[in-house]
Amino acid sequence: MATYVYETIPQHSDEFPVQFEIVQSMKDSPLTRHPENGTPVRRVISGGFGLMGVGVRNTVGPQASRGGGCGCGGACGCGRCG
Repeated sequence: MATYVYETIPQHSDEFPVQFEIVQSMKDSPLTRHPENGTPVRRVISGGFGLMGVGVRNTVGPQASRGGGCGCGGACGCGRCG
């Protein structure tokens, strides 16, 4: 079972989306209506907890002089490297 984030789809210009979580099987189809009040909803695509070295900087050893917060060695221009 996975936890998914949904948000209501505002029907009027003065409304704001309201987010909520629901536990569903990955095999289940995405919800189209709020389970309690029937308001139209959409699934929110969000990131996970993937830790792939973002913000991590090697400050010890032979690679320290090459920069590389994102692993590019300072060549990407992201501002975090080199």
